[in-house]
Amino acid sequence: MTLFSLARKNIQRNLSNYFLYIASMVFSIVIYFTFVTLKYNDDLSALKQSSQQIKGLMSASSVVLLFFIVIFMAYSNSFFMKKRKKEVALYSLLGVRKQKIGLLLFFENLVIGLVSLVLGIVLGFFMSQGLLMILVRLMGYEIVGNLTFSIEALVNTTVIFTVLFLFTSLQGYRVIYQFKLIDLFHAEKQGEQIPRASLVAAVLGTALIAFGYYTAASDMFTSEIWRFFTVLGTPLMVIGVTIVGTYLLFHSVSVFVLTALKRATSWSWKGLNLIGVSQLLYRIRANAKSLSIIAILSATTITAGGGVFGMYYNAEATVRQMLPNTFMWKGDPVDFSQKDVIYNESLSVKNLRVDNEFSFFEYTLLKESDYNRLAKLQGKDQNLHIADGSTVLLDAAYDERFSHDFTGENFKLKNGDSFHVEKMYTESVLNFIPAGTVLVVNDQEFAATNAEEIKMQAIGLDNDLKQQVVSQDIIKQLSTEQQESFSSVPQSYEDSIATVGALLFVGSFLGLVFLAATGSIIYFKILTEAEEDQAKYAILNKIGVNSKQILKTVAGQVAVIFSAPLIVGIVHSAFALLAFSQLFGMNITKPVILWMIAYSAIYFIYYIFTVRSFYKIVRQGN
Repeated sequence: MTLFSLARKNIQRNLSNYFLYIASMVFSIVIYFTFVTLKYNDDLSALKQSSQQIKGLMSASSVVLLFFIVIFMAYSNSFFMKKRKKEVALYSLLGVRKQKIGLLLFFENLVIGLVSLVLGIVLGFFMSQGLLMILVRLMGYEIVGNLTFSIEALVNTTVIFTVLFLFTSLQGYRVIYQFKLIDLFHAEKQGEQIPRASLVAAVLGTALIAFGYYTAASDMFTSEIWRFFTVLGTPLMVIGVTIVGTYLLFHSVSVFVLTALKRATSWSWKGLNLIGVSQLLYRIRANAKSLSIIAILSATTITAGGGVFGMYYNAEATVRQMLPNTFMWKGDPVDFSQKDVIYNESLSVKNLRVDNEFSFFEYTLLKESDYNRLAKLQGKDQNLHIADGSTVLLDAAYDERFSHDFTGENFKLKNGDSFHVEKMYTESVLNFIPAGTVLVVNDQEFAATNAEEIKMQAIGLDNDLKQQVVSQDIIKQLSTEQQESFSSVPQSYEDSIATVGALLFVGSFLGLVFLAATGSIIYFKILTEAEEDQAKYAILNKIGVNSKQILKTVAGQVAVIFSAPLIVGIVHSAFALLAFSQLFGMNITKPVILWMIAYSAIYFIYYIFTVRSFYKIVRQGN
């Protein structure tokens, strides 16, 4: 029997152990191949200005994905080598030369890698068309691409992953030369070094996380902490203290919690609770570093994905806040054919400057009658009756953190006129481009104000987000000066959704890869420990502990190991997204909750899979 055929038989025999690793690798290769395919896809060139942006995004994402895959492969490979060390020792004990054993491990790793590569490329080819359609839909386009095989993507993926698999295979080859025979036989008993719990570390970890949360939730414009560390330095500081605090949380805080449970005899003496909590003490302390990394990675994935999904979810509302009319521009009306017209209004406005510290802003003066007419057409329940010498200010870009509230103040204009601000609304009836901040006065005051009247056109269409053709038809009829003042809801929405949609696409699939990898890492760790615990559960079975009790204990332990980093990651991301929400002034609660539920649901699938595998290993020892 050749070494290659022996390697193939070993893989077949251990396929259940390798399955999740192979599945995760195949999925990673599929996503990488898809990103590279999209980078070289000719159909994206049809997206004009967006094409280079997307290709740059795909290139950057491919690098990030590749970096993570390298770490995941190295981490996973170390688990497999640990599981195989006893088998390697037996080969050595039977007289097989080290070189042959090393080549056997080399071939096994290489075969697994090449099989994953072939499956990943084949699936990536068939899935890339569907993923391209998802990307295009998320970006708001409707182009239909052809199923084409990218030679550039094939070569890129094959070369990079072949090099990676050769590297991990060489790691396998070197195992036999790195350890003594006795070390290989007792490899499974060599866990991570168990740190001693410290009260100081526990208090420090809790304090660091609390400080990070407090800073993230603080107003960056008024907080002394943000002012001291600066806008760029504060986020880095928060990330640093949160990472250290998370490690100390798993290193020491969790130990005190579990120790307290262990000492609570009313709980610990029920069933197998004492055994379960004792094993958890060992596992959480021994794997503090791994659990911390998984928690931080989960927090990063949820924060990035939740933030982008929140922006995507709010894209339409943001556009409508700034552009209440489908189209608007300064100048004369134009002809266009469209059956979906709700209104087509021509307005007279005046541009003015205020004689105060805000004099560099140009304000638009609007008649009360025009405001009331537009407000009614736009479905706003507002009907103004403004007194002489007064005005209502409309500022769609108002932000209480750094915008000035003019309510109750007097506006003195450069031409000598003065108006008292009765009210201030944070929504307007005119598009922010070209109108900016608007002052509404009664018709008599408007006529008496000494300034040049400017024509402005406001058009409202039904199904306005799909009116790109009309937008292009109108803009072709405008002069260069008029085009500079032209604003379009469908165009603004398309520009917004194109950028955020591409980010959502990349973030979602990178998040899935990270989730698959972190879930796999926990799976490998727990199953490695399950094999070490076989003898303990066999003893429990012999003294009368039934299968139901063992399953309950297994499910409880695995639940803690899975849920601890997930819960910590979710709480971390919640505070990070709170800061994100405050910074951009948008409500992202609903999309973030949906994102967290989706992430947790996929995580739960890994949990179920791990419990079943853990219980199967334990039962095999009976």
